[in-house]
Amino acid sequence: MNRKILAVLLAVAMVVCMFSFVACGNNENKGDNGDEGKKDEKVEVKVGFIFLHDENSTYDKNFMDAAKAACETMGVEYAQKTQIPESVKCYDAAVELIEVDGCNVIFADSFGHESFLIQAAEEYKDVEFCHATGTQAHTAGLDNFHNAFASIYEGRFLAGVAAGMKLNEMIDAGEIKAEEAKMGYVGAFTFAEVISGYTSFYLGAKSVCPSVTMDVKFTGSWYDEQLEKEAAQALINGGCVLISQHADSMGAPTACETEGVPNVSYNGSTVAACPNTFIVSSRINWAPYFEHMIDCVENGKAIEADWTGTISTESVLLTDVNEKVAAKGTVEKIEEVKKALLDGSLHVFDTATFTVGGETLTSYKADVDTDEKFTPDTEVIEDGIFYESKHRSAPYFDVRIDGITLLDEAY
Repeated sequence: MNRKILAVLLAVAMVVCMFSFVACGNNENKGDNGDEGKKDEKVEVKVGFIFLHDENSTYDKNFMDAAKAACETMGVEYAQKTQIPESVKCYDAAVELIEVDGCNVIFADSFGHESFLIQAAEEYKDVEFCHATGTQAHTAGLDNFHNAFASIYEGRFLAGVAAGMKLNEMIDAGEIKAEEAKMGYVGAFTFAEVISGYTSFYLGAKSVCPSVTMDVKFTGSWYDEQLEKEAAQALINGGCVLISQHADSMGAPTACETEGVPNVSYNGSTVAACPNTFIVSSRINWAPYFEHMIDCVENGKAIEADWTGTISTESVLLTDVNEKVAAKGTVEKIEEVKKALLDGSLHVFDTATFTVGGETLTSYKADVDTDEKFTPDTEVIEDGIFYESKHRSAPYFDVRIDGITLLDEAY
């Protein structure tokens, strides 16, 4: 009897030991898998957006539409602040979005927001701060502060091609002489972003209409409908037969519709309000960046200091061409040029296509690592190409090329 009991007890002990071993092994594995599980767990994201104006600004509406679309696609919540000026109110808005709304990602959409966003980033190290059109992320030394932009100069070049096609049509129809192919451009400020924009637009037009020239007027504001309308009207009165813009209201397009002057707008189609003059519009599609930003935070991946969207990432888009106004063959020509941009056989700022003071640029130092004096610090021409957006995401092309006349430089 004792032997039987002993045998049973030994069997039970062996089973207990086996289960203990397995359990211990399983617990150890669960610990590893648990850690892995934590690594694989997605962080819950809520994005706070700071907008300079509201939906009445074509610039801000473009961001707003992309924010809504991206957050819906990614299944995350978001909050937004509108009418936030480029002042300490940007910092206040960021703090409120974090502390009141519970946001762990903050995005601001205007150049002048940057210093205030950096201030917040220095204080809230566990929050990611992303900023459009800024220049300081690559030198700020903050892991949680990031800049983003897109190669919109390529979009503006394509829009310029459409403008040049229209000028050629007007020349062929006898409406203007070749030497009268003068465009007008309404700009906000004499920042590199604006200079890069109007120069790429001009070069696009020049690539198909060699006789084109362009006058530029500045408003000193990103959004002032009356000033933009007045600037467009002054350009038209000065002999400009086609108008484009880097300003955010409907001022310039409506002036063109009133005067019957062809218009290439920015940040969205104006065909509904200007059916008889609108040709095409280029814009940055911010949804790909917002989705990338959210994905990085959700999955614990680092966000680049500088991120540049391109045509291939669908970050640079053109609206549908208004074929009622555009020259015949415009759609096909745009596709042809777009293909060349994509395969690298065409570069917007090819120095063989423009001159400065009658000379071809062979070397140029741009202000990439921005300081208070905007000191040129980086060689940006390689093999005859001015490489925009290579050294940081925000534009730094600030060259004054021949063929473009600035009517005022107060801004």
